[in-house]
Amino acid sequence: MKSANAQQATDSQGTRSSRAARFGGMPGFTYDLGDMIDTIHAVQTPEGVDLALRVAGPVPRSLAWAVDSGLQGGLAIGLRIVLGSLGAVEGLGVGLFLIGLFGLMWFYPVLFEVYAHGQTPGKRALGLRVVQENGTPVGWTASVLRNFLLVADFLPLLYLGGLVSMIVDPSFRRLGDLAAGTIVVYADTPLAQVTPIPYVTPVAPPFPLTLEEQVAVIAFAERAASLSPARAAELAAIPRALAGDDDPGARLIACAAHLVGRSA
Repeated sequence: MKSANAQQATDSQGTRSSRAARFGGMPGFTYDLGDMIDTIHAVQTPEGVDLALRVAGPVPRSLAWAVDSGLQGGLAIGLRIVLGSLGAVEGLGVGLFLIGLFGLMWFYPVLFEVYAHGQTPGKRALGLRVVQENGTPVGWTASVLRNFLLVADFLPLLYLGGLVSMIVDPSFRRLGDLAAGTIVVYADTPLAQVTPIPYVTPVAPPFPLTLEEQVAVIAFAERAASLSPARAAELAAIPRALAGDDDPGARLIACAAHLVGRSA
């Protein structure tokens, strides 16, 4: 009995190895997200649910920062006017203004991030949100740390340190994000656009596909029109034996047409 089980396991492993060889050395359609052309931060919850968080790059984050800086500047001017209109003693008025200015500059983003679901007014305007790296809401400690480390991001001048950090990090994290374990993501990730499979001459796959592989081929054909050319070519090149080297995207779409029952 043990010998039969061992032989069955060996045959099963051989089948998987054969399939992996047909798919470019990879079992089925699995691949390493870290090497793909994408801005997706993949997270798996303790319940085993996979989340795909679309991280925000330097440009939208800079625009959100500009909006928040404008609001902070306006609030600071308003505070100065209010203290001046109250006729406070000059020394006391300056002291109150400096205390208010400190709180406005440093705790404005913290309060919004903790109490407004990770969104300052600038981030809300740009559709961004701060979350923990595991996708959970940002807390007090992380928010205070990431915002107080803006000083480090500013060095050596004009936030050059933070910009370099975002450029070299796959998730566009500045120094404060790296220290606090946070990322900035788009608040509402749009659903992938599904379009009808193009009408092309159907081509049968050169070998039988599992149900999961058939679903993956059809999903690619339905979403190919919404992908960038580089991304579509990259995905199509994963199942090398199925797609081939000559226009793999068109070959996968033709296979999908066959899988959905179209005839030549």
